[in-house]
Amino acid sequence: MADADLNLLTALDALLSEQNVARAAVRMGLSESAMSRTLARLREATGDELLVRAGRGMVPTPHALALHDRVKALVHESRAVLQPAAASFDPHVLQRWFAVRANDGFIEAFAHHLVMRISQEAPGVRLRFSPKPDKDVRPLREGLIDLDVGVLGESGPEVRVQALYRDRFVGVVRKGHPLLEQGPVTPERYAACDHVVTSRHGRTEGPADEALAPLGLQRHAAVIVPSFSTALSLAAETQLVALMPSSYFEHLRARGSLCAFELPMPTQQITVSQMWHPRFDKDPAHRWLRKIVLEVCRPRGAVLL
Repeated sequence: MADADLNLLTALDALLSEQNVARAAVRMGLSESAMSRTLARLREATGDELLVRAGRGMVPTPHALALHDRVKALVHESRAVLQPAAASFDPHVLQRWFAVRANDGFIEAFAHHLVMRISQEAPGVRLRFSPKPDKDVRPLREGLIDLDVGVLGESGPEVRVQALYRDRFVGVVRKGHPLLEQGPVTPERYAACDHVVTSRHGRTEGPADEALAPLGLQRHAAVIVPSFSTALSLAAETQLVALMPSSYFEHLRARGSLCAFELPMPTQQITVSQMWHPRFDKDPAHRWLRKIVLEVCRPRGAVLL
């Protein structure tokens, strides 16, 4: 045991969770070549290949599968042991990566504020934002992410939830658009426009359609895109009308070529929350991160809670 490198446990946890050397390297803050060398050391230490090629990907060996849960538990336990006690916790000396999953709207609206605040209080802390393709709770349960930010979905009974702010949807068009220049914005005129719809899953309907349906109206979805930033780019150069959360648009006003307007029919407000696994409830570093996220988001949310 005198020669054992316990840092290898963290690397093994990353490799078994990601089942990909490149992604594990990003998670560990290492180069891909360094992660490959670490995998070679792990193979030598365990006497097992651990991950083997399968087509273009890699799959775990039976021995790796048997180790996975034990390794994850050991890594979490070691982090808890080595974290400073809450009473003496000092973020200025904290050295840690935090993985935060959020959609592009939240990242573009709040990430720069979070980075600035964290750099002031904890220069040794690093953030890794990851995309949010769905509301699957598995990444939280398996420790792949530290914090999940978004609209509450099927989070599971054990997941902790804290509301950050309420938001509302607004319409966005280019300056000089006929919808704003040629009379009041009515549900009929709004629905008659060509719309760019934002949907990660290619859906044509959203909150605006639910609000228009009781009026016997329906939007014409001319284009479907996966991100708000793409929707804005199209709206700025065409006659398309975009729909997005107010908080996302707020930080873009300096662009000057777009106008936001209140929708002519009421849509349901959305509540944006941060979610985490209960294993982190009393972790002082994680509690500090949650406090920072809450303080950054609430003053800038469209509607304060």
